[in-house]
Amino acid sequence: MVRQIADALRAAPSEGLDAAIDAEHAVLFAHLAEAWPAQGYEDEALQYVERATRSGAHGQRGAALFGGLTGVGWAIDLLHGRLFEADGDPNAAVDALLMRTVARSPWTAPYDLISGLVGIGVYALQRLPRESAATILAQVVARLGETAEPRDEGITWRTRREWRPNRNPGGPIEDPGYDLGVAHGVPGVIALLGAVCAAGIEVPRARALLDGAVAWTLAQRLPPGSESVFPYSTRPGERGEAARLAWCYGDAGIAVALWSAAHAVHQPSWTRDALAIARQGASRLDGAHDVRDAGICHGAAGLGHLYNRLFQATGDEVFRDTARAWFARALAMQRPDAGIAGYLSFHAGTDSWDKDSSFLTGVNGIALALLAAATPCAPLWDGRILAALPIDT
Repeated sequence: MVRQIADALRAAPSEGLDAAIDAEHAVLFAHLAEAWPAQGYEDEALQYVERATRSGAHGQRGAALFGGLTGVGWAIDLLHGRLFEADGDPNAAVDALLMRTVARSPWTAPYDLISGLVGIGVYALQRLPRESAATILAQVVARLGETAEPRDEGITWRTRREWRPNRNPGGPIEDPGYDLGVAHGVPGVIALLGAVCAAGIEVPRARALLDGAVAWTLAQRLPPGSESVFPYSTRPGERGEAARLAWCYGDAGIAVALWSAAHAVHQPSWTRDALAIARQGASRLDGAHDVRDAGICHGAAGLGHLYNRLFQATGDEVFRDTARAWFARALAMQRPDAGIAGYLSFHAGTDSWDKDSSFLTGVNGIALALLAAATPCAPLWDGRILAALPIDT
């Protein structure tokens, strides 16, 4: 299946791709080249790198980790020294821009992984041990500290109305409250702060925020017997509705984020909580009918990869079996003559099915997750989704 996706991307018209997609394809084809050398994948990866960086194209779409400058820079840094060599630092200008960006106070932009502070932090983690990366991370921690909201249960971050699209044109935008998804919410902050502490950057401030964020998040658990452990989001006085199982929202993503932070700061009680959350998610395999496509973000391959990582990190055979089951579902979702290599992606916002070659919701991510499951090729890419758990030796 990975080869089918690669062949479909090779055959697809290259016009119309933007720098962010080009960078994602460079990462995919570099991993393909490692898994199967001497089959032309390396040359194609290099072509995507050239296109992503040509004429400063990666500076045209803002600083988002997904769809913007930071994501392209992250991919270029990942591949620099592995896939290609360059004179000087190809991301020096990106670092300079991001240092100016995160120095702004007060911070009024999103704090999340997809388009905000956490995403910038993920880029800077990839850039360590450069001094510029440490400076960016210190400023990210400072901005997270400024925007944090103390609550009785701990520390959290509110999602502002203006950060969310209005799905009721002409009407008021609903208050999003406090988001519990890795993609847009507090669990992403938890995973990032754990990594920052492990890197030895701003440890007292980062650890205080981390402890408060974990305490608040665990306090949002739904009552026993609920369909999920955590809701999508909460508002003051409201508990929130049970969430589907996915990376972007739901118990699997939260479990991996919490396990990652627990390992980073050596906190056994968080490890136990994370594994209990992950096991409850594993028990929902038969009833998870709301997993409609195969992508990384909210699909079957994403869940397969999370449970694959949990198995590698723990050796727990429940996680191994769950990963295999989700990958089997991802393979079964292929439809002949549909989409790209038989895959279409479901977009809940528009309730539509589309061809999608991207990493997060399309076939690029499906191929990378399957490659990590089927070959010894290490998934260097999953630090971008805060899922780079260590392997249990």
